[in-house]
Amino acid sequence: MTGLVAVDARAAIRPEAGGVERVTRELTSRLPALRPERYRVLAPPPRLAHRAGHLWEQIALPVRARDAELLLCPANASPIAGRRNVVFVHDLAALVEPDWYGGAYGRWHRRLLRAAARRARLAIVPSETVRDELVDRLAMPRERIAVAPLGVDPAQFHGGIAADPLRRRLALERPYVLAVGTAIARKNLGLLDRAAPALADAGLDVVVAGGDRGYMRGDAVAAGARRLGHVAERDLAALYAGAAAFALPSLYEGFGLPCIEAMACGTPVVTTDRGALAETCGDAALYVDPGDPDALARACLLAAHDAATRERLVAAGHRRAAGLTWDRTARAVDGAIGSALA
Repeated sequence: MTGLVAVDARAAIRPEAGGVERVTRELTSRLPALRPERYRVLAPPPRLAHRAGHLWEQIALPVRARDAELLLCPANASPIAGRRNVVFVHDLAALVEPDWYGGAYGRWHRRLLRAAARRARLAIVPSETVRDELVDRLAMPRERIAVAPLGVDPAQFHGGIAADPLRRRLALERPYVLAVGTAIARKNLGLLDRAAPALADAGLDVVVAGGDRGYMRGDAVAAGARRLGHVAERDLAALYAGAAAFALPSLYEGFGLPCIEAMACGTPVVTTDRGALAETCGDAALYVDPGDPDALARACLLAAHDAATRERLVAAGHRRAAGLTWDRTARAVDGAIGSALA
């Protein structure tokens, strides 16, 4: 037994920074710093970061990691043939609602999830919600699943960030409600378009940051919210800090990282109770029905304009975010891997 753990860094080299990419980047940097004798990071050439990299992940990666006792795959996918895999399962969205994903990708992703549950030495998940889903939907033994909640970097996301320079650069002239997420159907961003007229009448614009991915199905974009597209990582904290409120009207989340990032920046959060969002946000958010644009508008106005509500949410959000850091996530992952090695 070598005690060596190889870490699949394919998602870390992608230029975009969605949730899966963020987790992979944090783990591939923090785990070797935490325990350098245990972890070795393996990455393909940049041209294999996306679809072409599936073959690398299934064939080349296990060969390159042949001297490792475990292979940590932080991005929902792992080599089908291996039985030494530790796979980070962010969510089971492809199983919860297959229509959220395109045909070929959806079939492939569902196959990978089922194979991971059947063969992995250990699954790591961001919430108890996802652990319960792995047990209920894929019959994975609970003792083979560890929970490691996601986090924020307090050096990047914190109160007191100067937002005015970014607002001027992006021509955000009025107070705004912000949403951050990939333009896919489960994010339910169309609800913001439907709520936007009522919010505009009350002086609040609606702004959505995030790109799209061709293999995931999204809502048709209607007039209402302003789409910024992909926002650079260096600008994200200021975008949160400048918002009057943050809204994530998702139909399903395995964790809901943008909510915690907004809380860390002192922005009140409005979301739904679907998936793991209530587990993640606790009492630090207002919850709405994901099918009710009027309820979303009312909650955003309350969070933005009602002083008592805003003060309560900001204080609770700071407390919530303070307990969720990437260092804590890395320690939880390392602890689970240490138990698997033992």
